[in-house]
Amino acid sequence: MLKQLCLSLCLLTLSQTALANRDLEDLRDTPNRSEWRLAKESKLHRIKVYVKNEDGQNIRSFRVVSTIDASIEALARVQSDFDNYKRWYFATLEVEFLQKVSDREYIYYIVHDAPIGTPDRDVVLRTVIEPMTPQRPYVFMRVSALPNFLAPRPPYVRMIAENYTVKWTPIDANTTLVESEGFINPGGNVPAWAINFAQSKGPFVNMMGLARQAQLPQYKDATTPLPFTFIEK
Repeated sequence: MLKQLCLSLCLLTLSQTALANRDLEDLRDTPNRSEWRLAKESKLHRIKVYVKNEDGQNIRSFRVVSTIDASIEALARVQSDFDNYKRWYFATLEVEFLQKVSDREYIYYIVHDAPIGTPDRDVVLRTVIEPMTPQRPYVFMRVSALPNFLAPRPPYVRMIAENYTVKWTPIDANTTLVESEGFINPGGNVPAWAINFAQSKGPFVNMMGLARQAQLPQYKDATTPLPFTFIEK
């Protein structure tokens, strides 16, 4: 017990020091903070994450680009399997599908694991799909938070925003260019460093997870109809 307590105190001290440095970095007048800059890259996994600060804000937006060895249909099956989100979606503790509005729109609920010392967050998300068509050679999705869709569920703090877009463009039958751009606002009192950490790490983790899940036979080789329309022929 004593050893665990000492370890926890050491980790907390190191975290606080690192986080203070992050806060200082965010407050510095860095040139071109309002332009996209590379924050993380994996050449092995073909992922690039960019961040930028919106005008007058210390909270960053993110943009992530990746080439994934999977078809759009496989990606759509991963995206539609809400019960499996905990296996790959960043810092996800709980997922609940709430409503199928139409074959191109759905609403779901997520509980996110928050950093030590802050309450876990929950969010209701609405996804609207613009299917790929012969005239539009890609799938486009808009994801936005609905903070007032459900009553508060203490002890969770309701997120104000987890808003982003997703674009899937087929390179060939089994390769897809995936692009996503957006921002989060976790609500409550959260330092800028913690939000910015999630803005850069979260998209990277999600791309890694999506690519891995799309290789599973249950998604890659499935032939059952999709629950939503991602491709319109």
